Amino acid sequence: MAKAGEFAGKRKATDDMEDLEAVNLAADWADISQGLRKDLGHQLHSQWIKPIQLGKIDSDTGTLDLYLPTEFSANWVKDRFADRLSLAWKIARSEVRKVAISVHPGRRQVADLQLHNDGRRPANDADTSMMAIGADTLGDSGFTSSVGLDASLTFAAFITGEANILAFNAAQRMAATEKPQFSPLYLKAATGQGKTHLLHAIGHTFLQTHSRSRIFYCSAERFMVEFVQALKANRMIEFKARLRSFDLLLVDDIQFIIGKASAQEELLYTIDALLAEGKRLVFAADRAPQALDGVEPRLLSRLSMGLVADIQPADIELRKKILHSKLTKFAPLAVPEDVIEFLARTITRNVRELVGGLNKLIAYAQLTGQEVSLQLAEEQLTDILSANRRRITIDEIQRTVCQFYRIDRSEMSSKRRARAVVRPRQVAMYLSKVLTPRSYPEIGRKFGGRDHSTVIHAVRLIEDLRQRDADMDGDVRSLLRQLES
Repeated sequence: MAKAGEFAGKRKATDDMEDLEAVNLAADWADISQGLRKDLGHQLHSQWIKPIQLGKIDSDTGTLDLYLPTEFSANWVKDRFADRLSLAWKIARSEVRKVAISVHPGRRQVADLQLHNDGRRPANDADTSMMAIGADTLGDSGFTSSVGLDASLTFAAFITGEANILAFNAAQRMAATEKPQFSPLYLKAATGQGKTHLLHAIGHTFLQTHSRSRIFYCSAERFMVEFVQALKANRMIEFKARLRSFDLLLVDDIQFIIGKASAQEELLYTIDALLAEGKRLVFAADRAPQALDGVEPRLLSRLSMGLVADIQPADIELRKKILHSKLTKFAPLAVPEDVIEFLARTITRNVRELVGGLNKLIAYAQLTGQEVSLQLAEEQLTDILSANRRRITIDEIQRTVCQFYRIDRSEMSSKRRARAVVRPRQVAMYLSKVLTPRSYPEIGRKFGGRDHSTVIHAVRLIEDLRQRDADMDGDVRSLLRQLES
């Protein structure tokens, strides 16, 4: 029994070390990915670098496995970015000597079109690399189980706020039993704001409300790959018949169909055919239809003829709601409210990054046995925080605080101890610590050469007052809104 317990303990320690290594690898990848985004631009990065999944480092060969979802994308990245990725990883980690780029072993390779005797490919393709979804079988009762939809991406799991309520309601209407008033639905949102979540949610609900439905979910890249495969195999008639047999067509990242004239033409004809039969279509992109360069006017008019629903960047209240909703799966782990406030206020670029920051923080706390705290968040999320922080200066903070409290700017550096001057000065010190990367001594120097202990006292005092004094909390919230707007 003692040996068994010792073995179990060693096994747990090994698992914890592997988990910690995975967290550290993810952190390094976040830095590398951010650098590549700056070098390559948003579009190339989103299409080819962002889908990369990390594998493990082989300690004997120094090989790091990098996985992509399809053979097409793996070959494309290998041909164009292998050297750059290898160099970046060698700089980040000395133990990495080379990278191996391949299709994830858990995913199937892209298959040729498999046609039934009736000349149509089944609408319930189980090939997840093609992202065709519907069901495993089609019988008298219709489709029986969905394939390819993420089970977690439902309407119930989508947190709503003022920024996304229009898109959410429109998506629900598109999936409802009654015929929608508009089609197609075009969801426009920046990366990580929830458009893909809504596409999956529409698919889930549509399958529930339409028992004999056929649906197809794909990215624009996947659409083009299948189109080219059918063209090369001289199977365009079957491709067209299959595509137009669906009751609901969901196409993600439509911006990547730019410049593909023949694919655009086929998509145009497909849209016309499906709309003529009363079918439903949903597209998602990171820009409005009119902003899609290289798309012919006829296709632009089809994409925008229904409803274009924007998903705006989440405001701070929505970001906090999203974080609180994610905390339920980590219960009973405690995450202090000041950490939630800090994450929601600091990670503002997109929701995916916000949730990723929370997951990384909690994973680190669990693996190291530490409590989740504001200090831990600042230490472990430096890469995410620095990428999100707008460069607010201490001068800007001082000017805004002085205007808010109607005092002269010189009072920020004066020696006066009157309460009407001291409290605004302490608020400005607190905001300088929250909104800038400056250290306590650096902040002190900007406030008339004050000692770092004075700044620490001010920060702690304002934090305490915000908990006890609603007026003070309201003042700080108002100032934060002004400075972050």
